[in-house]
Amino acid sequence: MTELFTTVYGRGLVDEFKEYVHRPYVVATMADLWPRFADSFDDGHVGPLLVRSMERSEVERDVAALPEVNAVIGLGGGQALDTAKYIAWKRRVPLFQVPTAMSVNAAFAQRAAVRMDGIVRYVGWAVPEAVYVDFDLIRSAPTELNRSGVGDILCYHTAHWDWRMARDSGQMEARWPYDERLVEEARVAFDRVVENAAAIHEVSDVGIRALMESLRWGGAAFHNSGWNPRHIEGAEHFVFYALEYLTGRPFIHGQPVTLGVLLMSALQENRQEWIREVADRVGVSYRPEQMGLTWDDVAAALRILPEHVQRAGLWHTVASQRPINEEFIARTREWLQA
Repeated sequence: MTELFTTVYGRGLVDEFKEYVHRPYVVATMADLWPRFADSFDDGHVGPLLVRSMERSEVERDVAALPEVNAVIGLGGGQALDTAKYIAWKRRVPLFQVPTAMSVNAAFAQRAAVRMDGIVRYVGWAVPEAVYVDFDLIRSAPTELNRSGVGDILCYHTAHWDWRMARDSGQMEARWPYDERLVEEARVAFDRVVENAAAIHEVSDVGIRALMESLRWGGAAFHNSGWNPRHIEGAEHFVFYALEYLTGRPFIHGQPVTLGVLLMSALQENRQEWIREVADRVGVSYRPEQMGLTWDDVAAALRILPEHVQRAGLWHTVASQRPINEEFIARTREWLQA
């Protein structure tokens, strides 16, 4: 049975928390967001936890320093939402999630993405009382944030190819046998985004609901499949992980993931022009310079990709199956700069 998080769509939702959230409570958010929302909360909160890093050791220190709380509210993007999950898990308190942009599916997933020695690990367990999607709040975020969330859905394009390739080449993991039912479920979420690309581009109410419903499905899909990532994540995410590992800097999650989708679809020879056209219709920023990267950064990440996959213990994808040579790097650079 597919279990999805309770999700509430509306307006003016943040101001309502002080009427019902358990006291005392803590708000996990970002330093640049808190001044905007401070007046929405009353003296029932113990002060915001302003997220500084997702290195697990630092998250542990922040959580240990908190006074006693009876609830946590995650308010912001992926880092704030993941920190809120971590607090709820460690302190065993109710969790309420408020994504402020459609940049990632973190609000809808049970585990928190932390970093351990620069490598992403998903840990913990927290299910929110509800995820609150405020149309006006989402629309007030920078447009590039709202469009970037499609990366966590467009990645199904490359993930499904990787899973089929692993099956056909005898490299499929025994615990994750190919399952067409899971692929078909993911395709529903994928098709919803493709069909509503223009509305997502405009960040209309229809577009917000379409992308959030697909992120809602995708966030819970890891657990709902028995912790099987194959139908929702493949080599495109590994490109992102390698970039993060090399540069040591944070990204707007969906942007490097979308770049990874395009690069890996080219390596797969998997409808690369079509998936790029979908990304362009949404308007997600995927070019390196839009993320503060150079093509040298991207080339370096591609060169170490097989090594990083092995180091991180990731599964078999096109990144392990097909060599990435200098001709491929030059050709994809020319293609994406065209």
